[in-house]
Amino acid sequence: MKTIVFDQLQGRLKRGSRCYWVLLDPDDFTIEQVKGIARESESCGVDTLLVGGSLLHTMHFDEFVAAVKKATSLPVLLFPGDSTQLSSHADALLYLSLVSGRNPTNLIGEHVKAAPLIRDLGIEPIPTAYMLIESGTVSSVEFMSTTRPIPRSKPTIAVAHALAAQYMGMRLVYLEAGSGALQSVPAEMIAMVRAQVEIPIIVGGGIRDAATAKEKLEAGADIIVTGNLLRRKNGVEMMREIAATVQGFTGGGK
Repeated sequence: MKTIVFDQLQGRLKRGSRCYWVLLDPDDFTIEQVKGIARESESCGVDTLLVGGSLLHTMHFDEFVAAVKKATSLPVLLFPGDSTQLSSHADALLYLSLVSGRNPTNLIGEHVKAAPLIRDLGIEPIPTAYMLIESGTVSSVEFMSTTRPIPRSKPTIAVAHALAAQYMGMRLVYLEAGSGALQSVPAEMIAMVRAQVEIPIIVGGGIRDAATAKEKLEAGADIIVTGNLLRRKNGVEMMREIAATVQGFTGGGK
């Protein structure tokens, strides 16, 4: 299968740029609302839109993805909580394996269910090591996956998992503090992972302002992700500031 989206991402990172992605959860917005949010995100300087969630209550996932894709020229990537969150309207899919946990459902089970559908729908899969990091609260994904996060005070454990993922052929590693995190992924942990792995690092959870985003970039993050930010009163303003920080970032990282 072609790797157009991943190749474009890799090319951008190799040129020294960093990226800002925004996660849109279908449970948080109506289809009409998300059209405006998608357009607003693009005007703010967001690079990519993710669609998905840990627990999906809505029945219009495919329609939601289609609306996002139609409203913007940005790449739209799926961020699936399980094998039901698939849509041919997306440009690619983060093929997430929860390597920080030991629940076989999230390591390989859902992937087996989804694989034939991904092939038939023609979605580009991007193998991604998904790692939950302790954030001071129980996140939705932690609860739903029945897995424990990596202790934030144990960066060497995160390094070992990231290395294992790279050796297994994963294309990206995602350090996730979780939706509504009280604390973001520690900069020390990001820096230690960056020093040991060659694949791009995504960092999400608990990033609510430009200063925090910059801290993660300086530690070695390649891609910053925010989600719950848009539910805040000043969410669009913060999104714009984070986008400007990511776009203007030079130095640090690899």
